Amino acid sequence: MKVLVAGAGGFIAGHLVKDLLRQGYEVIAADIKSFDKWYQKFDDAENHDNCNLQEKSLCYQLTKGVDRIYNLACNMGGMGFIESNQSACIENVLIQTHMMMAARDNNVRQVLYSSSACVYPTTLGENIKDAKSQALKETDVFPAYPNESYGWEKLFSELTTTHFGSDHGIDTRICRYHTVYGPNGTWRGGKEKVPAAICRKVAQAKINGKHEIEIWGDGKQTRSFMYVDDCVKGMDLIWEKGDKSPVNLGSDIMISIDDLVSATEKIAGIKLKRSYDKTAPQGVRGRNSDNTKIKNLTGWVPSIPLEVGLEKTYSWIYDEIVNNSKNGF
Repeated sequence: MKVLVAGAGGFIAGHLVKDLLRQGYEVIAADIKSFDKWYQKFDDAENHDNCNLQEKSLCYQLTKGVDRIYNLACNMGGMGFIESNQSACIENVLIQTHMMMAARDNNVRQVLYSSSACVYPTTLGENIKDAKSQALKETDVFPAYPNESYGWEKLFSELTTTHFGSDHGIDTRICRYHTVYGPNGTWRGGKEKVPAAICRKVAQAKINGKHEIEIWGDGKQTRSFMYVDDCVKGMDLIWEKGDKSPVNLGSDIMISIDDLVSATEKIAGIKLKRSYDKTAPQGVRGRNSDNTKIKNLTGWVPSIPLEVGLEKTYSWIYDEIVNNSKNGF
């Protein structure tokens, strides 16, 4: 089977390409970034860099002869990026719209779209409660009030995927990711997610000997975090056993940002003095994944413990900081 992975130079998609090649798929890998900025690149794939997939012609070109599309391409990042780049986020709608048009016209029969927990109404995360009451079911998405333009774009692209699929006989899957983390991803520059940002700050404090850390918000906001290996396995199972409706793909273990810092401190073997920037972007107060649907569909839920995934992520980021410092970056 020939598959296109859009956004292959990014974090999750890089791990996905590795897994698809392991399974024997013929993989076309495309990304807007130049090859030197890809997080992972595999010679066994047919690689295309500098591909702005907002352009309709490129979507048509890359999907010729393809059996399945995995669209993970989008301009996105952590909450700091999302809140300050609203127009860039909304432009992502062009990618999935053109991908579905190309799938229709090039007879691509299968498409997976990568969505986000940001599609859920922000009103459901205004207060911090507990893991069960904070858990978001797939049906909670309406009435809609997503998280900024990024959430609106993701929700619109979900509908695009669904309706193109039903109108043109395309088998579709929609995965709603809940904060995925792990090595070989963004860890600096403003686009990094919370686990990578915390790992970077703790590692830098350990390296430079200044045992201090600034935390965005008051540290009490909560999230659930899924290790990237669970994410890739979940996508595979959702293809095999899922249906065309959106499915949460995330951990249902909720943790506060303060506790995430504590877990990272334990891995690093240090204790840091904390300061809190309550004016910084921090998103909703509480969010968790309800995994009832994915368990019913696949008989599986993400299960890699945070401590295990966080240790691997911290070690990789620590080494990246050291190596970049040696190379003058």
